[in-house]
Amino acid sequence: MVTLSRDFERHVGQALMVNATDLAAMEHLMTAGSLTPSELSRRLDISTAATTLVVDRLVALKHVQRHPHAHDRRKVVVVPEPGSVAQAFTELMPVIGGVAALEAAMPEADRAVVEAFLARVVAIYANALEPVRPQVV
Repeated sequence: MVTLSRDFERHVGQALMVNATDLAAMEHLMTAGSLTPSELSRRLDISTAATTLVVDRLVALKHVQRHPHAHDRRKVVVVPEPGSVAQAFTELMPVIGGVAALEAAMPEADRAVVEAFLARVVAIYANALEPVRPQVV
């Protein structure tokens, strides 16, 4: 499943002509609507210099635009282009729609079992990501 998910992510990236980091930036911008380069840098966990290169590539491909910040004229925000968002959703909709149709066709009892299982899986991931706490002796 992980390999299939990566293959699909790569497919979406190829359709948009972006690499994995650029695609991740677009995902954050599609979710947030707009972000400053610093905010994007934190979300991507990359340097501000690397973020500048990501934004430059996305601007060159017309996936995003830089706009003045609404309240701080020293800052800019990176805003996703509506056409690129639509293109991304065109690529994503077969999977989103397919999963939604699968879920809708599932009997309620089966849906409850799957939801409970996935909630436990999410909890396992969340616990694995918690910082290690020092033990008090």
